[in-house]
Amino acid sequence: MKTIKIIIERNEDGFWGYAENEKAIVGGGDTVQECKQDILDCIETLKELNDDDKPGFLEKSYELIYKFDTASLLNYYKGIFTNSALERITGINQKQIQHYASGHRNPRLEQRLKIESALHNLGKELLAVEL
Repeated sequence: MKTIKIIIERNEDGFWGYAENEKAIVGGGDTVQECKQDILDCIETLKELNDDDKPGFLEKSYELIYKFDTASLLNYYKGIFTNSALERITGINQKQIQHYASGHRNPRLEQRLKIESALHNLGKELLAVEL
């Protein structure tokens, strides 16, 4: 199965997404959700092209993986994760997290990996929950 990595970044107009490893896949919107939907719409449009112009990945199974810059990720999930909650699971000070979310500061690689790892661990923990 082919993995298509979609990079989502925040800009002054909203959010912009593009495929890192495939041509012609782009999308944008005021929110991350609108950006993701625009990318899916773009892929649907590519499927309608004639066979000579259609990208090869459409002939096989594929999955989309979304990669965020830190500010975009923190803003996208700000209604779910408070800075306090993020501090608890990452060990990064709330004030520093707010700087990352606002884009005033960019986290070092070590800090980005700490955030990513904490979110992945939380996801694994939630997947193991039964009610």
